[in-house]
Amino acid sequence: MPPTASFSCALVTGASSGLGEEFALQIAPRVEKLVLVARRGPLLVQLAERIRGAFPHVEVAIIAVDLNRGAERVLLVDQLSSRGLLPDLLVNNAGLGDYGEFVSSDWGKLQSMLGVNIEALTHLSYLLVPQMIKRGRGAIIQVSSLASLIPIPDFAVYAATKAYVTSFSEALRIELSEHRIPVLAVCPGPVKTEFGEVARRDSNKKIPAKKSFYVPKQQVVAESLAALERDAARIYPGFKTTAIAWVLSNLPRTLMRFMMSFRPRRS
Repeated sequence: MPPTASFSCALVTGASSGLGEEFALQIAPRVEKLVLVARRGPLLVQLAERIRGAFPHVEVAIIAVDLNRGAERVLLVDQLSSRGLLPDLLVNNAGLGDYGEFVSSDWGKLQSMLGVNIEALTHLSYLLVPQMIKRGRGAIIQVSSLASLIPIPDFAVYAATKAYVTSFSEALRIELSEHRIPVLAVCPGPVKTEFGEVARRDSNKKIPAKKSFYVPKQQVVAESLAALERDAARIYPGFKTTAIAWVLSNLPRTLMRFMMSFRPRRS
C-alpha cells in the first residue's frame, strides 16, 4: 500500500538538481501528484523515472520552464490548470547566486538572479495562492538562505535577494494565517550542490566556507518538511547553522559591518 499522502499535488521548482531534486524525492511518498519544474528537461526526465520506480502510486509530471521569463510562468500555471495539477504544496526552490564584487559583475547574470530569486518566487506565489485559498488548503515552502540575515560583501545582490525572500515569507505567512495556509522560510547555510559552481565567476576561486559548516541536502530537506508539519515559520537546518543564525540575529549592526570588512577574499 502507498503511504498516506499529506498533500494532493506538490510543485517543486528548480527540481533538476540540488535541494530541488531532494525535495522532490522526499515529498514523493507524501503526495498523489508531483510536478517537477526546471529549465533542464532531460534531468527532469531522469528524476521522474526514479520517482516513478520508487513510488508507483505517484503521478509525476515534468514541465521544462525558464522561470526568469514572466510569460513562461503564466504558461506554466495555465498548463497546470488544464491538466488538473493545481498544487496544494508549492516549493519555491529555484534560485541563482553570483560570487564576486558588485562593480565587476555581469549585469545579465545579476538580472537573471533578481528575476528568479525574487520575481519568479513572488509571481508563482501570486498565481497559485488564490487557488489554494479557494480550495481551502495549501502550504508554501520558500527556500531562502542564512545569507538573508546579513549584508555579505562579494555576495551583495544574492544576500539581498534572500533577505527579500525571508521577509516576504514572514509577511505572507501572517496574511495567510486566517486561511490556515502555512508559509515556511527555509534558510540553510552551506550545502553541497551545484550552487557554488554556478555562482562563482572564476573556477580557481572557491566560495569561502568551512567544510564543518556544510549540511547534507538530505538533512536540509528532512528538517524542512518536519518544520512544515509543526507549522514553523522559519528554519535554519543543522545545529551549527541554527547557532550561527542566533548569533547573527543578535549582533549589533555596527559590529556586523566591522566583521564583514574582514571578509575572506581580502586576506
